[in-house]
Amino acid sequence: QYIVSGIGHLIKLKAVDSKQMANLQTILEQAIPYLDRKIREDYDWLVKNKTDLKKYLPGSLEIQYLYMRSFFHGVPVAKASQTAYNYYMGRLPQSWKDQTKYMQGMTALVLHRKGDKATTAAILQSLKETSIVNAELGRYWKDAQRGWWWHQAPLERQSLLVEAFQEAGNDQSTVDELKTWLIRNKQTNNWESTKSTAEACYALLLGGSNWISNNATVQIKLGNKVIAPTSGELEAGTGYFKEKIDGDKVQPAMGNVNVTMNTTPNSSQPGWGAVYWQYFEDLDKITPSATPLSLVKKLFIRKNTDRGPQLTPVNDGDVLKVGDKITVRIELRVDRDMEYVHMKDMRAAALEPTNVISSYKYQDGLGYYESTRDASTNFFFSNLNKGTYVFEYNLFVTHNGNFSNGITSIQCMYAPEFNAHSEGVRISVE
Repeated sequence: QYIVSGIGHLIKLKAVDSKQMANLQTILEQAIPYLDRKIREDYDWLVKNKTDLKKYLPGSLEIQYLYMRSFFHGVPVAKASQTAYNYYMGRLPQSWKDQTKYMQGMTALVLHRKGDKATTAAILQSLKETSIVNAELGRYWKDAQRGWWWHQAPLERQSLLVEAFQEAGNDQSTVDELKTWLIRNKQTNNWESTKSTAEACYALLLGGSNWISNNATVQIKLGNKVIAPTSGELEAGTGYFKEKIDGDKVQPAMGNVNVTMNTTPNSSQPGWGAVYWQYFEDLDKITPSATPLSLVKKLFIRKNTDRGPQLTPVNDGDVLKVGDKITVRIELRVDRDMEYVHMKDMRAAALEPTNVISSYKYQDGLGYYESTRDASTNFFFSNLNKGTYVFEYNLFVTHNGNFSNGITSIQCMYAPEFNAHSEGVRISVE
């Protein structure tokens, strides 16, 4: 069903030439009758097992069959399968409210192509009302139904819903918002399969505003200095350009950076970027920095009492003692799903970790690899979902003196512009 649907996508995009069409037609002549027979077998199984046909909720494979079939209305359904086809088609308007968002999108497209405008409009309205709209991330749905099954994949679902609102809703602003989420998702995540990538590319090529044809220009102001490149200086496709300023011409006022994106009138073309600020400073004087990632680091003295372990915060000016047990607590907040994230927590030379063995760990639904090094503890996340996470590990104070405890930093390897660090901390030990 997926392969035949893919052929339907190619034909719809007019991405097939006459030579390819002959080969694809050979596939379709055998695949569609075969799938008609399979849907009849599904229906016969329901009848054989005395299923209440008036209450039956069509499954994801049955809805996908109808979606696949909607691309080929010119090919009549096999006579022996007509009863099954009519039954499942008749159940769609009655049962769409109990389906997942993915299946609701497929249902809307099937009914739209069959001419049921009223039910289609109701489905699309429901989808809009249950979605989340963010000025930066676009329009999306919560991943409450995320899982390992094909019909729970968020990328394929988003791509299908782009098609639904493009074709059945003819809603360009909503389509642009949905496409924005797809592109922003690609910025911080790996599209993990060829299937999800193909579906996303199909959705982006299908319609909506033509972002590629809009030639947006960017003007950057560093204080009073304006950097506005000419078209000849821009790299084709990406718009990349480079400006070098000699050190003796750099002024403190240039720390005030203003970026303006100039687009064509009424354009919905998205644009985003990042400013990297690199400077030299003592570690304990660094102030915190946050992007969609943010970190808060705190040290606690851990003492055993009659009531069990008790944590006392280490504040500025507090003096530690050799032998004290210290608990490091790191609070991490992230406002979107990310993949391939590295967090590095520095520690003072007077502190030694109790756990020196690197290993894979799992807590609160998050799996990560923790690696202890000479001067830091590193955390590696293959997947970091939106949310708030707390990490704790223990240290012992081994030397007296005054030490910089460094900072905690985090960065998404897939999108380096998403990074953050905590403030610098200094400790005193007697």
